Amino acid sequence: MRRTSLILLLLLAACQRTAGPDQAEDRTNVPSASGLERAAIESGVIADAGKISPVGLFQRSHEAGRDLLCIAPVRDGTLRFGLEAIFGAEQHCHGQGSARRAGDKLILRFDAADQCIIVAQYDGDQVALPGVVDMKCADLCDGRGSLEGVSFPRIAGQAGPALAARDRAGEPLCGPD
Repeated sequence: MRRTSLILLLLLAACQRTAGPDQAEDRTNVPSASGLERAAIESGVIADAGKISPVGLFQRSHEAGRDLLCIAPVRDGTLRFGLEAIFGAEQHCHGQGSARRAGDKLILRFDAADQCIIVAQYDGDQVALPGVVDMKCADLCDGRGSLEGVSFPRIAGQAGPALAARDRAGEPLCGPD
């Protein structure tokens, strides 16, 4: 019992260690994984989201409707996305545009909405939109629908399902460029 307690205390102390002089100088704007997370990635317990392509199909079905996001590559190497979030008969959001990856974030720039950009969290298994989005994105939604806090779990990791995705009107969501 004492040995287990001692090991747990040492692990806790290691997690709370302050940065040394060599670590303090190496700070960047990209958040770093914690020591425990790095160890889990190195041992293969969890996947390194930084190495997982966001290309694929993300979808969540719920009692009020469906949230769908597709991300597909374009011929020039960029990414194209389309999303639809349905909250009921007259409440939904719909938009398409270009996507760019920045660390553990996806920057979604919508075509139709004037200067609407959403910075979403991406962990390899899910894309999660922030709890607050810019007012410029309100034109993407009808009724009381909002993209705030919508999340899309991955259901396919290939371009094929993303390109085959259809919105509720049957139109291609991430169709050919």
